[in-house]
Amino acid sequence: MDDEVNVTYITLDGHVEVQKYRYVYFVVMFAFYILIICWNSTIVYLIVIHKNLHEPMYVFIAALLINSILYSTTIYPKLLIDFLSEKQITTFPRCLFQAAVYYTLATSEFLLLSAMAYDRYVSICKPLQYPTIMRKTTVQVFLFAAWFVPVCELGISVVLYINVKLCHDRLNGLFCNTSIFTLQCVRSVALSIYGVFLLLNIVLVPMLFILFTYTRIFLVTYRGFKTMRRKALQTCLPHLLVLINLSCFIAYDVIVVRLQSDLPKFARLILTLQIIVYHPLLNPFIYGLKMKEISKHLKHLLVQVKFH
Repeated sequence: MDDEVNVTYITLDGHVEVQKYRYVYFVVMFAFYILIICWNSTIVYLIVIHKNLHEPMYVFIAALLINSILYSTTIYPKLLIDFLSEKQITTFPRCLFQAAVYYTLATSEFLLLSAMAYDRYVSICKPLQYPTIMRKTTVQVFLFAAWFVPVCELGISVVLYINVKLCHDRLNGLFCNTSIFTLQCVRSVALSIYGVFLLLNIVLVPMLFILFTYTRIFLVTYRGFKTMRRKALQTCLPHLLVLINLSCFIAYDVIVVRLQSDLPKFARLILTLQIIVYHPLLNPFIYGLKMKEISKHLKHLLVQVKFH
């Protein structure tokens, strides 16, 4: 008999006692999803309505937070449905689509953070040239590239997966990510090589660019006045915190998921929930409290809500 199996449905096998705690899981994760949407949308709303926040830095922040909403929407609706279903299943085309969108949005964050790092570099190190360099068209090009490049590169990955023969119907996870790699009958060399290329091209290279840019900023500000160092710290620290958070997320995905580390199912569940909850909630928290202008408008909005 041929080793290939006619895999119609894929079982998401990362759930822990979902039949017993389905309603607890549903209520908790639904609350987190609403919180993520509301929290991110509030910061985006503040950036849109206040003209003093229409600077490139804040536009990139808004794009990053919109990314968090889309990223969560890729995962949460299906996850919530699975909590209330007798079987946690999906089809391979849907699984592939979810994984592609998930990684497109995740990797686009590295490009958005790269654009933000460049914006901060020009603002702090070349302030006189800032209006000339960071024009509206420049910002638009950066935003377009941040989403278009991952779409194209992940699109090639999807094409490579279309003709893959499947012999397995279980994924050790809550949703579709690089673990779909384990469904293949024979590991594809082309997919493995292209996966490494993607990791280097849209993750490692932007990370090195960001670190190089911020190193340059800190070297320049170190020789400057104390107020200049404070300004650099106030605007760059939030971006670095988001970068660290995003890097931990990618590290988890590569080490635990891709390399199939022998972790207990419950440990995998906790790590996965931290990623899908902690990551999209942290960004608006950092920018809402650490960015002075956004924080000021946020406090004003909360006061208005309180008295109405």
